[in-house]
Amino acid sequence: MTAPVSDAPAADTAVLRALRKMRVPQTLRNREMWLLLFAFVINAGAVALVQLGALGAIDASFLIYGGAVSVLTLVIHILLRIFARDADPFLLPIATLLTGLGIAMIYRIDIADNAEGWDSFAIKQLAWTAIALVLAIAVVLLLRNYRILFRYTYVAGFAGVALLVLPFVPGLGTDANADVWVSVGFFSFQPGELAKIALAIFFAGYLVRTRESLTSVGTRFLGMTWPRARELGPLLVIWLISLGTIVLQRDLGTGLLIFGMFVAMLYVATGKTSWVLIGLGLAVAGAVLASQILTYVGWRFTNWLDAFNPAVIDAPGGSYQLVQGIFGLAHGGLIGTGLGQGRPYITPLSQSDYILPSLGEELGLIGVFAILCLYMVLASRGLRIGLAGQDDFGKLLATGLSFTVALQVFIMVGGVTRVIPLTGLTTPFLAAGGSSLIANWLIVAILLRISDSVRTRPRAVIG
Repeated sequence: MTAPVSDAPAADTAVLRALRKMRVPQTLRNREMWLLLFAFVINAGAVALVQLGALGAIDASFLIYGGAVSVLTLVIHILLRIFARDADPFLLPIATLLTGLGIAMIYRIDIADNAEGWDSFAIKQLAWTAIALVLAIAVVLLLRNYRILFRYTYVAGFAGVALLVLPFVPGLGTDANADVWVSVGFFSFQPGELAKIALAIFFAGYLVRTRESLTSVGTRFLGMTWPRARELGPLLVIWLISLGTIVLQRDLGTGLLIFGMFVAMLYVATGKTSWVLIGLGLAVAGAVLASQILTYVGWRFTNWLDAFNPAVIDAPGGSYQLVQGIFGLAHGGLIGTGLGQGRPYITPLSQSDYILPSLGEELGLIGVFAILCLYMVLASRGLRIGLAGQDDFGKLLATGLSFTVALQVFIMVGGVTRVIPLTGLTTPFLAAGGSSLIANWLIVAILLRISDSVRTRPRAVIG
């Protein structure tokens, strides 16, 4: 009589797989929790050191305000445990840490300027942070399936262009060195910051629909396949929109950011080096053309190339701000003067455009390097999210949003350190300003949703 075949090994294997599937998301969220607690400690310590260095005593009221805002970050963490257990565990802590360091430095500059209450940039930044976190919570809750954004490809494109031209609407636009601000009631914001998210959705949807024609045809030359004129048209249109942004809005940074994002997403969609070379050629041609035609762009190049010339420093719109920021970085040296003990407030706009030199003066080269490493990890995790999935739309969207953050950091850091000409962008998460803060927290929320979908539904493909 033959003994019955046992199904125990198969049953055991199924149980182990189920347990492993349950354990991994829990491990991700626990890792995120410990990193968040570490970020909270660093942020609170930074504020306390600022108070000790600048005031000589600790004021608990500002720490309480910051703690109340941090509760919203914990709410996002709890929601991720419930609705997106497979989301990336590094994005939320890094964004929290960068935001907290920015608030600490803005608070330090407010102390030097004797700004208190609603007149201080730090209190406004805390309020904007709370608004940004609430909107991020809304994205985590409502955007259960990010692929629904694919249906609204052209709506997003229209919204992005509408946001770019919004400052020209009579009664809304304000002229603050560049026509990029919109005033609504008692507050102002930069619609271009939200436009980059809308345009990233449009670019991702458009490239998914057209990638076959962009990759399958062309002319072979110099070892590379070059696109035909009809495929080159969209790149030229985006180039003209970027030039229009530079010319009409006097905003060099946003134009470069939009064009760079499109070229990067185009390369990811097609894998063709020729697109990158064409994009770089158009960018250089646009920069040279703008520097010759537009006075303010020409001055930016002059400030970059001849920054320490006394005539350039003292000229209206000259390099005084750039030179002061460089001297501040030099004063900080390797380990910095210590939080609250430097003089970053000497540099104009030290809490916004020049927030990184302010941090560099008091945290030193080591502190700046640590901040840049945080940005590098944030961007690399976003790129990893895009490359790990098999969903064409999600891959392009995650890559485009992550590259946008990385490119914005490069443009801003390169500008204040005189690696490239200075533009009007802000440093993500660090600089004072609600528009940039909201946009970048929305990017984090979208990436969290995409990362969860990549792990739970890796086989879905659109396009």
